This record gives sequence, C-alpha cells and structure tokens, in this order.
Amino acid sequence: MCGIVGYVGKQDAIPLLIDGLKRLEYRGYDSAGVAVLDSAGLSLRKAVGRLSALEDILHLTPLGGRPGIGHTRWATHGPPTEANAHPHTDDSGRLAVVHNGIIENYKELREELEKKGHRFSSQTDTEVIPHLIAQELKDGAPDTLTALRNALSRARGAYAVGVLSADEPNTVFAARHGSPLIVGIGSGEYYIASDVPAILSRIREVIYLNDGEIAALRTDGVNVYTLAGQRVQPEIHAVTLQAEAAERAGFETYMLKEIHEQPRVLRNLIEKHSDLSDEFELSANYFRKLNRIMIVACGTAYHAGMYGRLLLEHFTGLAVETDLASEFRYRDPKIDPGTLLIPVSQSGETADTLAGIRMARNWGCKVLSICNVPGSSVVRESDAVLFTEAGPEIGVASTKAYTAQQMAFALLALHIARARGTLNESEIAQCLTDLRKVPDAIHLVISRKETIRAIAGKHHDGPSSLYLGRKFNYPTALEGALKNKEISYQHAEGYAAGEMKHGPIALINEYLPVVCICTQTRDEVYDKMISNMKEVEARHGRIIAVATEGDTLVKEIAGDIIYVPAIRDEFSPIVNVVALQLLAYYAAQARGTDIDKPRNLAKSVTVE
Repeated sequence: MCGIVGYVGKQDAIPLLIDGLKRLEYRGYDSAGVAVLDSAGLSLRKAVGRLSALEDILHLTPLGGRPGIGHTRWATHGPPTEANAHPHTDDSGRLAVVHNGIIENYKELREELEKKGHRFSSQTDTEVIPHLIAQELKDGAPDTLTALRNALSRARGAYAVGVLSADEPNTVFAARHGSPLIVGIGSGEYYIASDVPAILSRIREVIYLNDGEIAALRTDGVNVYTLAGQRVQPEIHAVTLQAEAAERAGFETYMLKEIHEQPRVLRNLIEKHSDLSDEFELSANYFRKLNRIMIVACGTAYHAGMYGRLLLEHFTGLAVETDLASEFRYRDPKIDPGTLLIPVSQSGETADTLAGIRMARNWGCKVLSICNVPGSSVVRESDAVLFTEAGPEIGVASTKAYTAQQMAFALLALHIARARGTLNESEIAQCLTDLRKVPDAIHLVISRKETIRAIAGKHHDGPSSLYLGRKFNYPTALEGALKNKEISYQHAEGYAAGEMKHGPIALINEYLPVVCICTQTRDEVYDKMISNMKEVEARHGRIIAVATEGDTLVKEIAGDIIYVPAIRDEFSPIVNVVALQLLAYYAAQARGTDIDKPRNLAKSVTVE
C-alpha cells in the first residue's frame, strides 16, 4: 500500500523522486523519505506526515545525487515516526531499502540478526531486509545482487523493494513478490515505481516484474533475474496511457475530476463491447455448460460484485454467489471445476483477491477477472479479463472505477445471457439501448451538483447516517454509505431497506439523516420502499431521497430529494450511485476533510 519510486540516470535524482512520490501519495501519506548516492556516500532525508514535510526538510538541508530511491508510507508495523519511515539502512549506512508489503517472519529474522550483533532502530518489518543483505555480504556473497537474492529467499510474505548500495554507485536493485513493482524505461534512464502514473511522463516502455524476480537497473540497461539467479528475458510493454490522464485538469480534487469522467468512461466501455462478440477467451460453449459463478472482491469492488450477482442471476438464470475475498479464502466454499470465479479489483493487486484466485485455480476453476490495470497480478493470473478501462484513478475513494465495474457486469451478463439463450436478440437489443442512456443520465446528475451540495450542507454535521435500498439498489446503499465514511468520516451504514425494522429503526430520530434510494418503477419493491420511508417519517428521521424525475409520491414524504433521470431498474444503480458520490463529496468538503487522501486509507491494498 506504500509508494516506491527509484531512478538511475544522469540527472539529479531528488527532483525526480519527489515528483514521483507526489504522484504516488495516494498509496500512503503517513511519512516519506528519500536516499541518494552523493560525494559523501549514501545520504537520506525522512519526515513524518505528508510529502510536503519532506520537501520542507529538503529545502532546509538540500540533498542531491544519483541514483536514488524514495518512499511514501502507509503504516503497518510501527506508528508514523521518523525512525519508522523509509528508507531503512544497515548498521554501516552503506545500504538503503524501501519496501512495500509485509515480511511475516521478520521477528525471527530480527532476533537471529540481533544475536549476530546487528542493531535495529525502528519497529518495522522492513528493517530486517538491509540487515539481511549486509549479513549475506559479510558471510561471503560476492556482490549486492547475490546478497539480495539470498536475503529475499529467507523472507516470508509479500514485498516490493528498492535497494541502493554505496558499493555499487550506478545501480538500483528492485524485487517483487506479491506487491506490485514496475521498471520504467526512459531515454537513457530507468525508473522503478509502484504504479505507472508515478513516472508516466518520463517513460516510453515498462516491464512488469513477476513474482520472484529481481532487476538490476544501471545506466546502460536493465537485467532481470530469478531469485535462484537465472537470467530472465523480460517482456517490454509500450506505455499507452497519456500523462494528462493522471492530472487534475483544473478540478479542485482528483475525486471530483474522476466523478466527471464517468460518462466518458462508460460510453467508451459500452461502445467497445456492445456487440457482445468478445468471448473474453472463454467460449460460448463454456458459458452454456457453466453451473455456477462465484464473485470475490473487497471494499467498493465487493459492492460492484453484489450488483453483478443480481444482474447475472436476473439475466442468465445461473446460481451466483458473492464473497468478501478476505473471508472466501478462510472458509470452505464448495467449489468445483464447473464454477467460474469472477474476481473484481481496480488495481489488480489486491492481496486477498489474489489469494482467492489462487485457491480457485487449485480447484480447477476458470477465472474471468474484471480489472482496470493491464499487466497487474490479477490479470496475469486469470484465464480471461474484462478490462474496465477507466484510466488512472488517483482519488483514494473509488468513483469511476466502481461504475465501470458495474457497466462491465452489465455487459458480461448480457454476453452470457446470449450464450445461454436466456434472453433473445430483441431483449438484448433493448437492454443495450437502455444501457446507452446511462452516460447521459449520469451527466445530468452531475449537472445538478449544486443542489446536491446544498443538501449535503444541511445534513453533514450529524454523527451518523443511514442508507436504505432494495433489490438492485441495495448494493447502492452500501456503496453510498461507504463513500460517506471514507471521505467525510461521518459514520454511515447501508442496509437492505426491509431489514431496517429488525434493529436499525431504533437509531431513527429527528437528528438522523436517512438516505432512501427509491427509483424503482412502481412495482412491489417501489411500494415497499415507500412504506420504509413512511416508517422513517413516523419517527421524524431526516429523509434524503434519490428519486426518479416526476415522482410526486416521494415528494410528499422526503424532506430533500435528489432527482435522477428515469432509467431501467436493472441499470439504475449505475446512475444513482453518482448522486451518492456527490453527496459524500460535498459532505466531506463541508466537514473540511482531505477528500483525495482520507486518513488511514490507501488506494491499493496489497497487504492482507
């Protein structure tokens, strides 16, 4: 979850490292640090807090040199302190290491090293790595690369590391196992980074390191090896993202920009897959014989998976389950080769989701992932991929990635329905016509942001809020509540509206905002949602309704209404959630929180 950047080339490393860390700060902002090789040897600067604190230190005590490595931290082992900030060094101060992940056996390694005279200055698991490398050199390893290979062979857990050695002044070493790390190839210079956007404007090609690989970056090129020391010929990919995609483009926050990007992202996704001819590397015959689907994901992606389950059941007639990836791996799910696993991940590096994929593959299941990042671990370990193609999402709270995942599920459900014959061509054509209305409907919701801002201004000061939805919009209630929690820090809970009377109704009083998603057509679900709102009204709750334009019945009950265009029930959650994203956004703005970098959160959860 931390951010790593490194540089080898002819330029001063410090400005490049700081620029890269700024672009990676969404991955962690508890502390930051850099290390470079200069005339004095290995020199470091570290600071607690946001990257600006490190910049202040560098302004007071300037540092220059090359090559260099940098890090922005999301704390796991030990609180945010200068001692716990990366880079970490060995006793001699000739080795520096930055690390993302968790070394699970660090305690036993630390005890062993302490008995050999090594002195530790932090509470982190990371610090064992430079000491292990130093011990390997002391024990006879001929060079840093060999020492690093030997050291990492003893580490158990997940890691992405960058290493500097004063004894090899023109080299940065990098390695990965379970945590993402890329090698960027520029014009006569080379980079390492946790994610492409960190170095997007400076590279032309990229190498996605595989688990168990080590790279040595020198001014004359890059060599890649296995942990056993075997030379590897890496696959080099052209960088297709545009640098502008990772900029704010005049918006006050990345999150607001990404909310506004949703119509374009969804329109492009529909047009790419609307002929439903893609087989996603799985044949129509495979889908016809399929027995069951299991969807695994975490956080926001899990809510997309819940929505996907409802669509798949509705359109394909298949039995579908959803499970939190962090729980799926520790229970005993009854899975067989007739089950398709659909993991959902924006980053493609979510540790628990990856563990679920590996379990399913061991059972002989096919894996069709929904993911946003080409070259990611999820993509590489799947049999088939439906890319959401949302572009870089920098805001920690997911917006466009979520609606792209919803749209991906809608398109996938129609694809499978065609393969299985559960919808005829006329029905599929109508569904696609209705899907094409979604981007314009979202655009209209965004145009009403000032109305949503005013509603948020009335209700942001409460200690808690409740979100209620039914059927296709039950996941919308969960996601709306999560967005509010993530960025405004107001406690919020999402519930299936029918469950309100089984406990949460005890919370309702004149101070509690209750967000009710009531956009269904007038069927039994709509009528029951109206009844739930009446129950809230009777207890003087503050009702904020998301309702379809022209709905006069809701207007009689709700104190505040966010109107959205009429959209087919099955696809209404893709529109409705945008209203809740904006509601959370303006509540957070009113509460004065850091919207792009909410406390304690990081964008890509690569630890378990």
